[in-house]
Amino acid sequence: MRDSSRMLAAASAVALCAGMLVRQAAADDQTKPGVGNVAAITLAKKSPMVSSAYQFLLEQAERIRDNKLRHETLDALGNPTTCIRHRENLSEPQKDAIVQTLISQGLVNPTDGATINGGLKAGIFPPVLNDGTSCPKLPQAFFSAPGSTSVFGHHSYPGGLVIHESNNDVADIHLAAEYRQVYGHSKHNGFPTIDADGPLQFFPRAGDDDSDIFIDEDLIIGAPLWHDWAKPIVFQWNANGTEFAELNFGGAGATDNFGAAGDSRTGGHHIITIAEEMARGLSPAFVITQACAHSAPTSGNEYKVVNWLRAGAIIAQIDPVAAGYLYIDTAGNLRLPPLRQLGNNVNLNTAGQTNVLAEYTLHNLSDADFTYSGPAVDIDNVLLQSIAPQFGINPTDPNYHLIFRNPVFSFFTAERLTIIYSEQGIGGVKKSVQKLRDAGII
Repeated sequence: MRDSSRMLAAASAVALCAGMLVRQAAADDQTKPGVGNVAAITLAKKSPMVSSAYQFLLEQAERIRDNKLRHETLDALGNPTTCIRHRENLSEPQKDAIVQTLISQGLVNPTDGATINGGLKAGIFPPVLNDGTSCPKLPQAFFSAPGSTSVFGHHSYPGGLVIHESNNDVADIHLAAEYRQVYGHSKHNGFPTIDADGPLQFFPRAGDDDSDIFIDEDLIIGAPLWHDWAKPIVFQWNANGTEFAELNFGGAGATDNFGAAGDSRTGGHHIITIAEEMARGLSPAFVITQACAHSAPTSGNEYKVVNWLRAGAIIAQIDPVAAGYLYIDTAGNLRLPPLRQLGNNVNLNTAGQTNVLAEYTLHNLSDADFTYSGPAVDIDNVLLQSIAPQFGINPTDPNYHLIFRNPVFSFFTAERLTIIYSEQGIGGVKKSVQKLRDAGII
């Protein structure tokens, strides 16, 4: 009861602080690199959790067998001076033309730009270093980016991105292993059975060696590594430890479903990542798999993935049909191509939806950790503000995130703290935070 009362008492302070942070974020100019990026890099470097997650992602990238995909993944994630390919030599007039094309194609709603201080263009082309040159660079380290939007989003702290992606990569590999075990085995008579003797554990690189169905392990490993690649660009850091606001696009929000009612808008980081993958020439199977993170192309949602690919192609300045990322069906609609089909005469209108790979839906499922991670942040925001005064920190301090909340999350994660709280109450959370005080982190 004491813990519940304390949480309720802290709620007003949370609301007050949230209001202050929203006003501060709205005042930040998103046409310039975030002034808090350096502080986020410094904090992320100190966290053993962040460091281990980043190392895990690079080790997973090394396991990719396809030479092109492995090289581009290691360069994009592990090279601190990597060039942003879709922004190479891009002039301001070219950016303006791309924005207008997205508007005319119904892939961005101009009114949504009002949420960005800098407008629509700043949301589609967030500031980067060496912009307009032959080698634009990330405005912060890949490992210092958050996993989601400021204050209340999942993994919304320095280093949250690599922790989020590590969880997703493990999840995708396990999901593929489950499919092989349940659907991928046949007895000598050819009839499938569940592999009850299969190892119920993290499978090695080769996966389930006696499976007789094909699930591409490179797609399974690589898609979660790439999924949120653009978050270091989109979610830059303000001086007080909050983040840039994100523009949602990839649709206009009304008739996005091939002209029928539908809303395919999604986080701008998703579209920008697709553009970068296309600019690097990654395969249709891989780019589509990654694009399915925000929605599987099933149950009437194919149009969303199609629109995200269309928007990414416009930013990357390529023809998505000629490059094999999209397919024109007999009704003249852009659709996902029927990959791995024998022959080229597949009729998507009469043969049903023949263009869905298992990897698409598995990757989509692997990105579902927000169902716990988001609420964990909400819970811990209240818990941390309730105990902050005991560590000499005022939760209404404009720099509260910078000096207290973000360091706690970067070292312990919201998920771990919430699980500890469910077992040990507020005392367990305080013990974790005390470790940071003892180490001189806060």
